[in-house]
Amino acid sequence: MSANHLVKLCITHAKQTLERTWLKQVHVTPLQQSLRDLDRAFKNWWKSLKEKGRTGAPRFKRRHNRQAIRFNRGGFCCGDHAVRIGKVGEIPITWSRPLPAVPSSATVIKDCAGRCFVSFVVQVERPCSPPVKGAIGIDLGLVSFAITSDGEKIPPPKFLRSALGRLRRLQRNLKHKQKGSNRLAAARLRLAKLHTKVADWRMDFLHQLSTRIIRENQTVVLEDLNVSGMVKNRKLARSIADAGWRMFRTLLESKAEEHGRDLVAINRWTPYQSDLLCLWLSRRQESLVPQNMALP
Repeated sequence: MSANHLVKLCITHAKQTLERTWLKQVHVTPLQQSLRDLDRAFKNWWKSLKEKGRTGAPRFKRRHNRQAIRFNRGGFCCGDHAVRIGKVGEIPITWSRPLPAVPSSATVIKDCAGRCFVSFVVQVERPCSPPVKGAIGIDLGLVSFAITSDGEKIPPPKFLRSALGRLRRLQRNLKHKQKGSNRLAAARLRLAKLHTKVADWRMDFLHQLSTRIIRENQTVVLEDLNVSGMVKNRKLARSIADAGWRMFRTLLESKAEEHGRDLVAINRWTPYQSDLLCLWLSRRQESLVPQNMALP
């Protein structure tokens, strides 16, 4: 069945039944978007079965996980201090930054800690960053989070390790609560808030470090690590997960594309020496920058 047939069956016809009259209380846009997401998930799953991929079958959302609803341009309206959502009303909002253009869609997100965010989709033209004269190689590790080819050693922050004592106390407190009680919900919320705080600390550290590296260097060389395979080591799994290597590479890739930089991932099975790496970086830097372009 196509997405249009699903909309008629699960929304239009379902609203006319007595068991599904509650669907009239919400805006139709999130219902349509959820069916389109379901249709896309099944198509990706069927496509992966033909191509022998790793995409799993669609699953139901968990109640206590991240929740999100998406509205198109006709389902919301932005104000100075509030956002008006269809069939909900005006919701006070604190803007993190002004919108550069008229948004085409808005996604209301509620995380596990009970915080609510609104993410807008806008179309803007980003100015191209000027090229810089610099190249760097990065080696990720656990004793030092990163060691650069310039000799800089970045110590690991160990956010999860520092909060491990509080996490254990909250988990023990959660274990002894009665199922379905209000105290269980409050204990689960306290534990989720601490996990969210640790994740925010780690993400802020990775954002600052990746932004500094991308702004100061034209070419970044990074080792291609098998993080999913390394996490299987029980002795090092917690430390590897706390470091956030995969997210660090994802941030470097996105920011390199945004600023016009080059990110090179070297195969982990390829042996190389520091002298050969520096020579390769210098030659690549000379080939990337035109001769008639003045570097800052």
